[in-house]
Amino acid sequence: MTRRAIYPGSFDPLTNGHLDIIERSAKLFDEVVVAILLNFQKQPMFSVQERIEMIQAVVPYHNVRVDTFDGLLVHYALEQQAQVMVRGIRAISDYEYELQMALMNRRLEPTIETVFLMASEEYSYLSSRLIKEVFHLNGTITGLVPELVEQRMKEKSGGKSF
Repeated sequence: MTRRAIYPGSFDPLTNGHLDIIERSAKLFDEVVVAILLNFQKQPMFSVQERIEMIQAVVPYHNVRVDTFDGLLVHYALEQQAQVMVRGIRAISDYEYELQMALMNRRLEPTIETVFLMASEEYSYLSSRLIKEVFHLNGTITGLVPELVEQRMKEKSGGKSF
């Protein structure tokens, strides 16, 4: 039986923290699906297609694929025949929110487990929201996102921060 895990998120933009969780998940599971949540209520920096292309370009693992979903994550996980949902935890505040989600998901679908991976110390403060904020305020994001992502962010802003 293939051990398939779903790693959901917006990935807008993809950070080195996300890459760390993807790499570690790829070692634990036969297949990891990086699942981009389609949230039409948010105004993303990158289109879904751009995010898919960037993730595919920077993730070198043969057992990782990128997909999209909307609706309940547990329904998507069942469609994908996944046994596990992977969530990264950076701080206690993440844990409280993620615990609530994990318990609700378990109630909705007891056959799917949630696995929490602690963020590596060097990325424990990173979030896509913080990356965008620093970038918009002309701060450097070098080393916090893949080079391709930083390049695309600069292209979107005409070569500089917003």
